Amino acid sequence: MHKEKFKNKYRIETTRAQWWDYSGDGAYFITICTKNMEHFFGEIVDKKMNLSAIGQFAQSCWIDIPKHFPFVKLGEFVVMPNHVHGIIIVDKKDSVCGEKTDKPTNTNVETHVGVETQNFAFLHRQPPQKENVNKNKFGPQSKNLASIIRGYKIGVTKNARLINPGFKWQPRYHDRIIRDEYHFRKSSYYIINNPKNWDYKKSDTD
Repeated sequence: MHKEKFKNKYRIETTRAQWWDYSGDGAYFITICTKNMEHFFGEIVDKKMNLSAIGQFAQSCWIDIPKHFPFVKLGEFVVMPNHVHGIIIVDKKDSVCGEKTDKPTNTNVETHVGVETQNFAFLHRQPPQKENVNKNKFGPQSKNLASIIRGYKIGVTKNARLINPGFKWQPRYHDRIIRDEYHFRKSSYYIINNPKNWDYKKSDTD
């Protein structure tokens, strides 16, 4: 990965899409891994995930995201032994003055394809941000995707370290921008079936 200098120190350039406004409306397939891929969250037995106490925190903190960020809706989500997969939908047009409307938010991690097709209308509101390269493409720092993930990771970490002081996340996370209904459903089914498809020998982040 390319590195550039910042204040005379090398830093890794962001993995975020430089042309996308992460503070605007959008849907994202998120993957967050534990440090060194350590199995803090439990184990898969008979193709089902058995959550540890820390894994339960990882799940409950994710469900609570809309309580802290009212403009967020949640799609499918799964806790795996050493990482989590989930869909985050930022829809600020569906919030008024920071308050949630009465439209339901999916917080049921057992639901299949939890957010229905009608919620994709907002994906067409935000064109790629290619102009004004000096603009902060990641948006207001308290209301963008990075702040949502940061808040989630902090919440899990505080609780997890009460059980295991050695708990750590990887410093980064991976996001994939979901641009249409097909990829939304494909991502949803991938998440739903992740425990059944888990293969220790193939990959730690499948």
